[in-house]
Amino acid sequence: MTIAEIMKKMILVSDGNRHEISHFLKVYTYAKTIGELEGLDEETQYILEAAAIIHDIACPLCREKYGSCAGHLQEKESVPLVREFFEGTDVPEEVVERLAFLVSHHHTYEGVDGKDYRILLEADYLVNGDECKDDRETILKMREDCFRTPSATALLDSMFGL
Repeated sequence: MTIAEIMKKMILVSDGNRHEISHFLKVYTYAKTIGELEGLDEETQYILEAAAIIHDIACPLCREKYGSCAGHLQEKESVPLVREFFEGTDVPEEVVERLAFLVSHHHTYEGVDGKDYRILLEADYLVNGDECKDDRETILKMREDCFRTPSATALLDSMFGL
């Protein structure tokens, strides 16, 4: 399954929710950019880009089930949705499992075990910090707690005037 096919399927799954579509497109763009700047290998770059596209796959279910898309709820509900999304595709099982792990941890900042995970966190925050209009103190805290790659840190600093 190509990145373009994942993108198309996720847009269809989003059922016209333009905010969610716009959000994951922005996260994808930052993730792709940071991954390329950081020199990820081809497989890790693919996993990162796919994870960025589907990272909020649980939002519609969480809104319906809980009335909220809080991060811990998304993480709780996402694994079966990720597996279902890739069911019957040519994406290897180990890649699907890594995607399920990344999506079910994209609001967890401890125990980061790879550049794909780190960059997904960074890319998602670049978008969330902007969309939520985070104040300088919050941005600086996220910079300290989350940002580790030179490329993402440079983008954060430039975007938010740090």
